[in-house]
Amino acid sequence: MNKDKPKICLVGCGQIGALHARNLAGKTDLLFHSRSWQSARVFQKKFLGRGIIADFEVVLESDVDAVVIATPPEYHADQIIAALQAGKAVLVEKPLCISAAEVARIENVLTQVENPLLMVAENYYYKPSLTYIKDLISAGRLGDLQSVFVKKLTTQTAEGWKSAHGALLEGGIHFVALIADLFDTSPVDVEAVFPGHREGEAERHSVTRLTFASQATAELHYSWDTPSLTKGVFQHSKIEGSGGTVIFESNGIYARHSGALLPAFPGLKDLMGYGAMTQDFLNCLQDRALQPYSNFERAKRDLDIVFRAYTDLG
Repeated sequence: MNKDKPKICLVGCGQIGALHARNLAGKTDLLFHSRSWQSARVFQKKFLGRGIIADFEVVLESDVDAVVIATPPEYHADQIIAALQAGKAVLVEKPLCISAAEVARIENVLTQVENPLLMVAENYYYKPSLTYIKDLISAGRLGDLQSVFVKKLTTQTAEGWKSAHGALLEGGIHFVALIADLFDTSPVDVEAVFPGHREGEAERHSVTRLTFASQATAELHYSWDTPSLTKGVFQHSKIEGSGGTVIFESNGIYARHSGALLPAFPGLKDLMGYGAMTQDFLNCLQDRALQPYSNFERAKRDLDIVFRAYTDLG
């Protein structure tokens, strides 16, 4: 591998693929693969890529160091497995996959491949606001965590491949990851209700309640069908501990500890954490002794919470 610029193939040239290409451009030698040659060509020109690879099998046989998978979730498992078995490092867009059976398949391959690198693009792990809150917890300024309440209610059109998947799996998993990371463990109990859900349709609104071994609780309200004048911005979430409270804007714009007069703005420059997430992947590519923070085990934990919530979907 070129230690200055790893060679990476972006698999999937849609909206989320553009986000990854933007973050990787200039730092890597980029190639593009898409079902649409025209989409790949547009990306190559826009992001000054090295070239286009028309066939995924050719991607696997090529000398690329890594693939970034930005295809619809139902394709993730097969593409991850094929790439790992071909010796490629993998950054895959969340969700990792769409079923517990697929999680198990991926886990099995990880045990068979020498020194695998699989990272899930869960940018919420890298948000400055989450780092700020975790630092407060580590410093003992909240005491023991007692309850977490997170809210993100807005409208989002689910078109194309998104129409097949629930909002909790496709978008709410960001906040599942945030909550699970605060506790750094899996809940002992998961319950969920899905307001307005109609049988045979993907859910668009969920209330998920988690209980942890410490008896601390968390509640996530997440919706794609609730009108919001601010489009989901300036909604507030709350973390309560035995020694303090944090109220934060749900997107991470600001947070205020109960002991502070004014809110903190932890990091507007990389508000959504994409920059830090991309750098983590590049660092792991450069030094294969490293593993990313957003690893398989955390993705497995987060998906398990979603799948357990969906057992209440009926």
